[in-house]
Amino acid sequence: MPVRIPARRTPGDILAGLGALVVLVALVGGVPFALLTLAGPPISPELLDIDILTSNVGTSTVVAIMVLLVWLAWLQLFVCVIVEVYGGIRRVGMPARVPLSGATQALANRLVSAVLLLFTAGAVAVPIAGLSAPPARPPMTAVAHAAPVVVEEATVYKAKKVYTVQPPHGRHHESLWEIAEKCLGDGRRYPEIFRLNQYKEQPDGARLRMADLIRPGWVLDMPDDAINVHIVPAGQPREKTLEEHPGPPERASEGEARSGEPGHGETGATTTERPHPAERADRTDRAEKAEADRAEKAERAEKVERAEVERAEKAEKAEEAEAAEAAEKAAAVKEAAERAREDERGQEDRQAQEDARAEAAQAERQAERAEADRQAERAEEERQAEQSPGLDLVDYLGGASLAAAGLLVALGARRRRQLWHRAFGHRLSRPRDDAALAEVALRLGADAPGARMLDTGLRLLGSALAAQNRVPPTVYAAHLSPRTLDLWIHPPSPDAPEPWEAQDGGQVWRLAAHEGRLLQEQTGGAPYPGLVSLGTDGGGRVLVDLEAAHGLINIRGPHTTAALAALAVELATNRWSDEMRVTLVGFGEELTSIAPERVRSVGSLSEVLPELEEGAAPRQEVLTGRVNGQSRRAHYLLSAVAPTQEEARRLALLARRDTAGFVVTGEVPHATWTMEITEEGRARIPELGFEVTAQLLPRRHYQALLDLFGTAERHEGEAMPEPEPLEELHPPAVEIRLLGPIEVVGPEAMEEGRMELATELLVYLATHQGGVHPVVLGGVLWPRGVQALVRDATIARVARWLGEEHLRTDEAGRLRLGPEVRTDWTLFRELVRRSHGDESARAVLLEKALGLVRGPLLAGRPRGRYAWLAADELEYDVAAAVADAAHRLCEIRLAHGEADAAVAAVRAGLLLAADDEGLWRDLLRATHATGDQVRLRAVVEGLTRRSSSHPYGGGMAPETEALIDELLPSWRIHVVRESSA
Repeated sequence: MPVRIPARRTPGDILAGLGALVVLVALVGGVPFALLTLAGPPISPELLDIDILTSNVGTSTVVAIMVLLVWLAWLQLFVCVIVEVYGGIRRVGMPARVPLSGATQALANRLVSAVLLLFTAGAVAVPIAGLSAPPARPPMTAVAHAAPVVVEEATVYKAKKVYTVQPPHGRHHESLWEIAEKCLGDGRRYPEIFRLNQYKEQPDGARLRMADLIRPGWVLDMPDDAINVHIVPAGQPREKTLEEHPGPPERASEGEARSGEPGHGETGATTTERPHPAERADRTDRAEKAEADRAEKAERAEKVERAEVERAEKAEKAEEAEAAEAAEKAAAVKEAAERAREDERGQEDRQAQEDARAEAAQAERQAERAEADRQAERAEEERQAEQSPGLDLVDYLGGASLAAAGLLVALGARRRRQLWHRAFGHRLSRPRDDAALAEVALRLGADAPGARMLDTGLRLLGSALAAQNRVPPTVYAAHLSPRTLDLWIHPPSPDAPEPWEAQDGGQVWRLAAHEGRLLQEQTGGAPYPGLVSLGTDGGGRVLVDLEAAHGLINIRGPHTTAALAALAVELATNRWSDEMRVTLVGFGEELTSIAPERVRSVGSLSEVLPELEEGAAPRQEVLTGRVNGQSRRAHYLLSAVAPTQEEARRLALLARRDTAGFVVTGEVPHATWTMEITEEGRARIPELGFEVTAQLLPRRHYQALLDLFGTAERHEGEAMPEPEPLEELHPPAVEIRLLGPIEVVGPEAMEEGRMELATELLVYLATHQGGVHPVVLGGVLWPRGVQALVRDATIARVARWLGEEHLRTDEAGRLRLGPEVRTDWTLFRELVRRSHGDESARAVLLEKALGLVRGPLLAGRPRGRYAWLAADELEYDVAAAVADAAHRLCEIRLAHGEADAAVAAVRAGLLLAADDEGLWRDLLRATHATGDQVRLRAVVEGLTRRSSSHPYGGGMAPETEALIDELLPSWRIHVVRESSA
């Protein structure tokens, strides 16, 4: 997380340095002069008299002892000053500690540091008169000089955190995912460990090249916030580390874990020392040398990687040759068997012929199995290659956690409207290919709790400031981590409204995550709608407020359009804003389909400049209006078209007097901030001192999102496939219940911590009855990768728990569940299928089927798991089948005059398909058939409340409102009264 340190000396700092110089001279020279003049030398004649030990102590003796103590105190100060001056001039880093001089040396350090800064070339302050002269770089606006500027100080790393990979326990081997889960709190952070250790030589001479291949005894470098690790000197060889720390580290307590985080004392991973002020002069040279070293290492790593690719290609060719040889051998054996059969025909001994045929069949089966395994592994490798860094949808869409959360809400709203038009016997149109993978990535990465905390925390802050009649401060950046939400404000203020806390002298307002997640939904205005993700650092997500620049933001680099698209998508779908208009210039016409009420696209700046100039408003007025309920629509302009000189001038003038955000590409001489997007995907804003991993939306991912939302606009739906007949309906040995809370009935409970993964494995196999290869299953359960040993150990553990007869491997190597394992979904489909051909028992069969429904599909599934459902038919089929069964049973009951039974049938369907408004219309008709107006009014009020507060947007289908008008004409009056109350 970038550290906030003033980038240049201010006039106040110069005065402080001069004052420190005066105080230092007075203490070093003035004090001894005063003592010699007023009190005499340190040791007076009274103290030299030996009789002082036995005689009475008089006043003069006491005064002499006090004078001696004062001299000793001055001497201690003088020694501390000498040590600090020596350390500063000789640049020895942290000066030596003078014994028993903690406070005194700290005072000396402050004074000497302030004085040395006046005479150090790297820290020369800019004179007050010099501010009027324009610098050599493009000039900033006047407001930009007032904005805080951040520069990271050089850091000297003295130690590092490491983890020693432990030997396997039975068949269980450690993986990077498990290490990340144990040491970083989240298994999805395993790529950080992989990048820290990639291509580094390990004690056994091997190197880490694949994330799913680590070996016991390897010593892995860990991120600074890791816990449950060893702390060793930074330059210590890995062999020595393995010798000293072969076993696992002791588990850290919660307090120790927190002490290892930034902002909670010393990290424990890196002991940092701030260089002395005089040491900063050569900081630039060291940085350039380090950058050159890093470039050279990157080049060497690239060569190594190319060599690895060549070796992999050779290995693949060798495998193909091996397969061909095996096939040839099999053919030869088969041919030999045929010849033997011909030669031995008519002979009495047929045993040799049978043996040859058996051998040929076995060789052929082995060849087929080997080929199937190779094809499955090759398919999985191709899938992983398509999802490698730089192309992986999970890396980009899943990494944009706040944008992913907003996109899922927008997608849910489209799906809800799709349900308004769903026809009987049809399911919603589901995404395929990249569109389906995009939704999987969104579900994996979405940080809905973080987005909610950002929204409620900011709205609560605005309401609290409005209650105190305070103008909201400028928030120029925010940092969202799993533990805190930090706002970097200007001007600093130590008076932060509760539950926010002021940090760093009031420059940071912090909301703890455990406080933020308990906040109730806020109805106040959104004070900072322009906060948008710049990217991620080691600790969390960095956001900048586009309005806080008070001027133009110039975006440059090879990935400009991808960065602009990512900004546009998050702005268009974030929940911490109210009314907003995002104008895209020269790109993004297709993005209007995602949020048409917020996004518009134009071809040139000249089309929108007059409108923007007419609607400009000062910042203080806008911020105050937002928190007082008089908000003005926020406006942000993102331009992929470079402005002309005249357009740049008009934009710069507009940005100074308007509260809006302007991000423009090209060479813009009037820019306040410059956002640089590097070839490696890093985002830098030098004016703020930020450098993070950029949030980008490349073309492939951009198109996948458009295809996903395009699928949600298709209202015609898809015909549901016919289920396979189920011969027997007897109770199974193992039942997997999906139609409600997830349950596995039959085997004994598994050990704690393993049940969730085992259940997901069984659910996937149970819903893919054709069999699943272990490689494919590993990609489904561990979408970010897993070691083959871990995958196989998990499968073996589940097989032992479930029973070898219930989890089998077929001849092609695919995993299948036995015939005695069944899901409630399979039974539901069979009962519905049988009801189609048996009119006399139709109502009974449908009632039994609906009796299996206990709640939403796979209710209670852990967050972050079952993301594969987005690319699967299960969700779509189950919702449509349950709604259709409830609708058909309702019609049968109403036809027989059984209104209460019809109501019960519809309510059973609504347990799972609560968003299907066709069922709500059935409920309205069935309730009306009971003749109970009070009951009907209760249903209408419940539907109205649910529609208005739905997380995917309010409102009902026009057909539903028309039916309510017909059945209960006065319903709108009651709704108005209730909302007014």
